[in-house]
Amino acid sequence: MADLFDVVVSGHLCLDLIPGMGHVSLKEMSTPGRLVETEPIHVSTGGAVSNTGLALHRLGVNVRLLATVGGDLIGQLILNYLSNRDSQLAEFVTPLAGEASSSTVVLSPEQADRTFLHCTGTNRTFGSDNVDFDLVARTRIFHLGYPPLLPRLVENQGEQLSAIFRQAKTVGAVTSLDTAMPDPNAAVGRADWQAILGATLPYVDVFIPSLEEILFMLRRTDFDRWSPDAADHVDRAYLSALADELLAHGPAIVGFKLGEMGMYVKTAPANRFEALTRLRLDAAAWGAVELWSPAFQVDVVGTTGAGDSAYAGFLTALIHELPPQDALRWACAVGACNVEAADSNSGVRSWEATGRRMEAGWLSSPVTLPGF
Repeated sequence: MADLFDVVVSGHLCLDLIPGMGHVSLKEMSTPGRLVETEPIHVSTGGAVSNTGLALHRLGVNVRLLATVGGDLIGQLILNYLSNRDSQLAEFVTPLAGEASSSTVVLSPEQADRTFLHCTGTNRTFGSDNVDFDLVARTRIFHLGYPPLLPRLVENQGEQLSAIFRQAKTVGAVTSLDTAMPDPNAAVGRADWQAILGATLPYVDVFIPSLEEILFMLRRTDFDRWSPDAADHVDRAYLSALADELLAHGPAIVGFKLGEMGMYVKTAPANRFEALTRLRLDAAAWGAVELWSPAFQVDVVGTTGAGDSAYAGFLTALIHELPPQDALRWACAVGACNVEAADSNSGVRSWEATGRRMEAGWLSSPVTLPGF
């Protein structure tokens, strides 16, 4: 196993362009022909590949990124951004000649909600033929993020998504899936997510979406009734029943990111963990547990990428062979560090620094999950 990578992160990758517009009024933006001065534009990579992958990198994980970009200037910016962090991070990000890269311009005028100008780019055509399974065969964990933003993966009831995870299992990787909120006004928002997850989860070992995402996909009535404060309406019994539905499809670990309420996880029986041969987890400790961990107390600056960072903390804990309650605490800790910065990554600390912070008596949030 010495020659294996720890994690390969695949799926959605884009470039975010965020002009400093805190002083710009909505009226100024809507005046035709008007030149509006901004503060410097913040440029960073975004999407699950960047957010989860770079958080793993900050935590000291031997990670590789697997995605596509266009053969344009934005694609070069993405590759340069990743290479400047670590030359190996862009090694398996493939530029596609003649294609446009995915990008998002985030407009945030004063006293107004953000507006996103998004180009799907190469994420529109990303599929199983873009996944290097020789690379996947060389990793402990294969993690794919944001299928709702990868349209080809969810067509035909998730045929491509299921194919990717089926092949990843065939080559021996432990598999992990994260989601994003589907656009309710797009085709992906009307997709049969019950069927998509039913076809994919038999080949997934770890599945920890956000509560809002899974409610949209499987409990749309509850999502519509409870949004935007879904976590205020759930308790242990509700999450347990929802987790059981997901576990019935075959994963070893399912859970829900609950924002300021922390994280919940429920697992399959111990014998299911014996199949995760590339991780040396204690099957007796991990089997048939139901756990919740509160969030940590922080001053929130921004929440971009918080769920991705929390997922990175959880995967890193698996690599370190920690027991389940510790893995949950690590997920909450890394997610909490993330929200102390405005962007998706700079708040994440090293594994050692995060551990020292927890050992120093970092206080948990008083927000609780009823039933625990």
